[in-house]
Amino acid sequence: MNWRGIDLNLLVAFSALMETRSVTRAANKLSIGQSAMSHNLSRLRTLLDDPLFHRQGHEMRPTSRALELDPVISQLLETITHEVLSPAAFEPENYLGTVRIGLTDYAELVFAPALFDVFRQQAPYCQLSCRPVDRVNYREALKADSVDVVLGAVEPQEPALEMEDLYTEKHVCLYDPLATGITQPLTLQDYIASPHALVTVDGQLSSPVDDTLKALGCDRQVVMGSQRFLTVRHLLSGRHLICTVAELMAKLDMFNTTLAISPTPVNVSNFVIRQIWHKKHASSAKNQWIRQTIHQTVRQQVQNLRAR
Repeated sequence: MNWRGIDLNLLVAFSALMETRSVTRAANKLSIGQSAMSHNLSRLRTLLDDPLFHRQGHEMRPTSRALELDPVISQLLETITHEVLSPAAFEPENYLGTVRIGLTDYAELVFAPALFDVFRQQAPYCQLSCRPVDRVNYREALKADSVDVVLGAVEPQEPALEMEDLYTEKHVCLYDPLATGITQPLTLQDYIASPHALVTVDGQLSSPVDDTLKALGCDRQVVMGSQRFLTVRHLLSGRHLICTVAELMAKLDMFNTTLAISPTPVNVSNFVIRQIWHKKHASSAKNQWIRQTIHQTVRQQVQNLRAR
């Protein structure tokens, strides 16, 4: 049988005829014309090689073949309605699988502990896999289904990806006031006179801050760079160094240090933290739960850190 030539709407027409025993009433039930319903009945008779219904007075009486097919077709339509067309239910408390979140270095440092707590609270049997991504490889991670969602300061240009902006992050200066002798607030003179450590993703020992300083007719001395914020933060203690970092990273309560946090004396561009997912998973109940949990957890963590 050529299944491509079968219109499954004919099963709906059959069910309506069985229920109403009338071409006119079946057409009204399906909101189609009577001629269209008559055409559907003709196609059904050809397809199933049986008259299916005989007119008796004002009623269409089903044949024995139609009576045999009625429960089968009813079950098929029930299955299609509830198991194919309806989204599958997802119960986090019973989920036994893995939640895979792609995180930039910044996002993992700031949010991984809070995400672990919330996901384990909502889904006590799940595993949380934090997978490192950056601005280059996160697209492939989503396309290859290596991660469910990506979280970080990335800017998707792919039409196959969707995103949600969660908050805007700003920069601050971090330094040891005893080692530098600098008091708050940090002045531009202090900023350019002090050596700088730099958190750099690509290994470059410069950033857009240097372009801003040049426009002001001054510059700074970058003496050290590292891809890891933890390395730079350890380095600042006891040393005459300044580092310009994301505010929430500076406020993390991870060390018993006396580092000072000050507003930047020059304009440093803000950046947006967002979550990104593949469009093919947009309607997935599991993916929606993951995104909703990330949304709520990130917003709460940002609020908690900014209040410090």
